[in-house]
Order: sequence, then C-alpha cells, then structure tokens
Amino acid sequence: MVISAWIRDHARRDGRDLSPVLFRIRHATKADGVSVPVVEIVDGPQIVSKPELHYLGIRLTTPFRGMLAVRNALLDELGAWGPGHLFHRLHVIDMNGPMDMEVGLVVPGPRDGDDRVRPGVLPAGRYASLSYVNHARRANKLLLEWARDHGLALDRWDDHFACRYEAFLTDPRTERRKTRWQVELNIRLADG
Repeated sequence: MVISAWIRDHARRDGRDLSPVLFRIRHATKADGVSVPVVEIVDGPQIVSKPELHYLGIRLTTPFRGMLAVRNALLDELGAWGPGHLFHRLHVIDMNGPMDMEVGLVVPGPRDGDDRVRPGVLPAGRYASLSYVNHARRANKLLLEWARDHGLALDRWDDHFACRYEAFLTDPRTERRKTRWQVELNIRLADG
C-alpha cells in the first residue's frame, strides 16, 4: 500500500482533512503479503511560517548514490562547530545526476566561518512542512503529493529549490541510529 494513497483514502472515508492530525503508520503490506516498515508521520503535512535562520554550512555537489554517507560525514564535521540544530538542504535534486547539497548548523545570528564552512541564511517564509521518522524518500513524496493536491506552488524551477531542507529534530550527535531520527521536512512555497 502506498502511504499517500492510504492517507487520501482514509481522509475521503472520514470526510475530513488529516493534515493537522497526528497519525503514525507503522507498516504496510506489499502485493506479495510481506510486511515492511514505512515512514512514520509525526506531524503534518501542513503550512508553517518560518523565521529567517542564520547558519554555518558546507555546500558541495555529490552523486545521489552515496549522498547520505557524505551527509553523515558533514554532520559530524559541523557538529564540532558548537551547539545548534543541524539540517540537510538540497538545492538541486537530480536522482540520476549531481545533487547540490548543503549540511548546516543553525546559529543565533550572523557568524564567520572559514574557507570550507560558510555562513548562510534559510529564508523566512511560508513552507509546506512534514515531520517524520524513517524513510526520507517516502516522506518527501508524501509532502510533494500533498502540496500538489492542495494546489500549493513550491518555490522551485526544474530540479532547483529556493529552499528545501530537512531539520534534524533529533540530534544526530547524540542519537546515532538514523531510523530513530525525527526530521522536519520543509519546502518553501512560491508565495512564501
């Protein structure tokens, strides 16, 4: 069962909007009857207003295959720059080509970096948002379908996103098991 189809079917049966409802999906059954773990939705999907956030980040281009290993190494490297929430930002998503990505550490205000770690800003605005545990690709697909189904235009062109990032609500420095990370996926809306 596809998660987004389950949510749409459930919403139609109940005649209500499930976007503000907390729901958790533990597993689904494939056509062959095998039960597999799937994304756990913690909050959303919903529209949220975000303030401008200053950060220090490392931006690079890497193939999709192996991207998460690169992300994990950058999380470790940036974690040494001090306290703050870590995030993973995708500027360009090309599953068959280069991924333009950045890992950042939110800081209280503007701060100097160095030749590798650069200051940046996550722009203020309205975002489509979804908090989840496990399976980032399924959560991303769910949020994109939800935005489409609600007629929301995303601030993007082709494979480029004005601002699309995953904020780690669980600190990867203290919880090493990625399947336990609670992550907030945010994609800036065009009217942001």
